[in-house]
Order: sequence, then C-alpha cells, then structure tokens
Amino acid sequence: MAFPDNRLSEEELVHRLYQKEESALRYLYDHYSPALYGLLLRIVEDEELAQDLLQESFLRIWNHFDQYDKTKGRLFTWMINVTRNLAIDATRSRAFRNRKKNLNWDNVVDFLERHRQHHPNPDRIGLRELVNRLDEAHRQIIDLAYFRGYTQAQIAEKLNLPLGTVKTRMRSAILKLRALFT
Repeated sequence: MAFPDNRLSEEELVHRLYQKEESALRYLYDHYSPALYGLLLRIVEDEELAQDLLQESFLRIWNHFDQYDKTKGRLFTWMINVTRNLAIDATRSRAFRNRKKNLNWDNVVDFLERHRQHHPNPDRIGLRELVNRLDEAHRQIIDLAYFRGYTQAQIAEKLNLPLGTVKTRMRSAILKLRALFT
C-alpha cells in the first residue's frame, strides 16, 4: 500500500506499526535507515557490520514494537536507542575486538574516504547543532554517550566524576535537547 504524498504523520506511522502493517515497516526503513546507518557506522566503523546491524535493528524494532511507549518520547528517539544499544553490544563482543585488532590501516583510510563521499551523515538531521548549543558539561556527556557509545560508568571513569553526577547531567542534557527540538 502506498502512502499519499509518500508522507505519514508520526502518529499514523506508529498506529500502523502497532497494527503490524508491513507497508509501515517499509516506510520506516525508507525514511529512517540512512540516519540509523550513519549512527551505526560512526560507532562500529565497519560498513559490513553496520549494514548487518541496521537489518538487525529494524528486525528488533519490528518484533518489539509493542515496547515503544509514545508517552516517553518520539519514535525516532526510541529507534536511535534500539540501534545504538545493538551497536554498543556489538563493539563489546569478543569477535568485534578481535576483528579490530586485525584491521589493515590502508583499508581503514580507504573506508573513511569512501564513507565521507557516499554515505549520509547523521549530523545532517541537525542533532549535532542542537548538541553544540548545550553547555560544555552537558555537551561532553551527550557526545561520549550518543556519538561515541560510552556507557555512563565509562563516562564517569573518563571524566573522573561520580556515576550519579553523570546520570543527572545526562538526564538534564536530554531534557534540554528535548526543549530545543520543540
């Protein structure tokens, strides 16, 4: 089923996803996969793995859509979290660590050049600009958590801060970003 003007409101899209309409999944993939792929690529720095994780992300989103609660945030935010968590899990796996040890530097440079030229940049959606409007303490925590894949415990260790402070600043930063989005 094609959608009029190839556009759906988020509310209509969410409704159709709850109804398990496959056309809604296709719409979701067509409209959100470039941004999610960019996020994955930034975290795992491997095209093949990013492509696999993108497919896995959409499967997880589809199979666990009943866990999405629109009262807790926007659909895209939930999808980013699902995708980001898969990427972080992948980077913590033994296979990923072994794979990173065996990378050829010529291939890495070639990959980075190709990536810059041919793949969508998730920063184009404006998220980086909004994050840059935060104060330094909040910006640093969001950068480490969402753009670099650090856990809150790792952020606390890296910044030499109590874990509670990191959690509080992260929550505060997210609330500030939410206000900037609206």
